[in-house]
Amino acid sequence: MSRSNVALAGKRTLVTGGTTGIGRAIVGLLAEEGARILTFGRHEEELRDSLENAGLGAECGLIADSATREGVETVFEAVDERLGGIDILIACAALGAEPLHEMEEEDWRYVVETNLVGYLACGRRAIKRMEQSGGGQLLFVGSISPRIMAPGESVYAATKGGIQSFAETLRKEVAEKNIRVTLIEPGSVGTDMQECSLEEQRAAIARHEMLYAEDVAEAIHFALTRPEHCDVLDLRIEPRLQKTA
Repeated sequence: MSRSNVALAGKRTLVTGGTTGIGRAIVGLLAEEGARILTFGRHEEELRDSLENAGLGAECGLIADSATREGVETVFEAVDERLGGIDILIACAALGAEPLHEMEEEDWRYVVETNLVGYLACGRRAIKRMEQSGGGQLLFVGSISPRIMAPGESVYAATKGGIQSFAETLRKEVAEKNIRVTLIEPGSVGTDMQECSLEEQRAAIARHEMLYAEDVAEAIHFALTRPEHCDVLDLRIEPRLQKTA
């Protein structure tokens, strides 16, 4: 019986939120694999840094906001023009949040639009294109937050819990279309989303209380490269001493 992993070289790949944290790490890793990458973020300096870190040109990125209908439309127009379609969607554009009662209405709604609605909007457009090209893979970066339900994460956990249910249900809806769906659920990761300083993050990583963004990128790479008959539905990755409260 023959068995071979999926090669990522030449795969037309959209990474949402690929300018910082986990997104930046996966853009760098997939660039090494020879994938054809398009990514976006809201800030020019961060986008430029991510592309330079990955050795990619300016044509591989654009400024857009996945929380808006216009932003998502702009991104997928670029997907069609620059990539000619899409084989892989990696959705990881997300914002942190405070407890619901400590946020202004427009602020918590913006988090929901970014962390949840943006995933659905990008997923829908990717599916439409994958149907036409014979299949593909959707990978959504969630979080362990809806599982541990730590105080202070009510809004964030709600969005990530939505992604969990969305991904696990969507898989059943698109499996016959030759589209694989994966949910990655990281624990605490040293990224710009953390409130603590870079030095504090490094100390937490040294204590095995936090992951590198690259650790999660490698988990994503594992899921993407499994043989085509294999679907990694839910992969949870945590630091050894993950805080649960």
